[in-house]
Amino acid sequence: MSKVFKQKEHRVNALQNIHCTVYQGEMVAIMGTSGSGKSTLLNMISAIDEPTSGTIFLFGKESNAIYKEPKASNFRKENIGFIFQSFHLLKDLTVEDNIALPLILQDVPSKDIEVRVHMVMEHLGIAAWRKHRPHELSGGQKQRVAIARAIITKPPILLADEPTGSLDVKTTDEILQLLVDLQHDGQTILLVTHDPYVATFATRVLFFHDGTIVDSYQNKKTDTDLDNILTKFKTVTRGER
Repeated sequence: MSKVFKQKEHRVNALQNIHCTVYQGEMVAIMGTSGSGKSTLLNMISAIDEPTSGTIFLFGKESNAIYKEPKASNFRKENIGFIFQSFHLLKDLTVEDNIALPLILQDVPSKDIEVRVHMVMEHLGIAAWRKHRPHELSGGQKQRVAIARAIITKPPILLADEPTGSLDVKTTDEILQLLVDLQHDGQTILLVTHDPYVATFATRVLFFHDGTIVDSYQNKKTDTDLDNILTKFKTVTRGER
C-alpha cells in the first residue's frame, strides 16, 4: 500500500509500497524516526486513512471496502482496540465508566457490561480503582485503564502508539509485560515505538525509513536482542539501507 498526502503544491509520500504480513497472536513492533510512516500505517489498518493505492487484506480477505463510511466506523468498533501515549481517558468518568464506554457504544446490555467490566478490571489488577477518576491515578494506573478499555470489546487487533512513552522505567516494564501476557492469550498487537528496549518485548520488529520498510528483526528473546535492534535502528536512521 501507498499513502500520499497532497497540500496545495506539496506532495508527501507518507508510505511507499508497504508490504508486510502480521499473523494472529503476534506482537509486532514498528520502529522509525518521526515522519517515517509508522502512525500512517496504523491509521490505514484502522480505516482512519484510506490508502492512495494498494490493497489491505484483513483476516485473509481483501478489505479495501472498509474505508467507506459507515463501514469504517463499524470496522473500528468491532475489530480495533487503541492504546495511546496520552491515555485519552475521559476525565469526568470513573475508571469503570471509562472502560465500559466502548460496550455502551455497541449497545451491549447493561448487565453484560457490568460483568465484562468487572472481569477485565480483575484481570488487569485495577478493580480497587473502579470509582476513581483519571486525575486520581498515576500514569501507570491510567495506562492500565486505557488497556482495559481497549480490550473490553475483545478486538482481534490491538494498536498501541508509544504506549510507554510517558512512563517511568518500572512502570514501562509492567505495562510491556501486560501486553506480552495479552499476546500469549492470542491477542494480535502492533506496537509503535522509538525505544529499542520496548521493541525487545515484541515477536519481531519492522524498521521504517522515509515511508518504506527497510529492515526487520526477529527477536530471539535473549540478551542480544537489545544490541541487535539498536544497531539496526541506528543504521536505518542514518539512511544506510
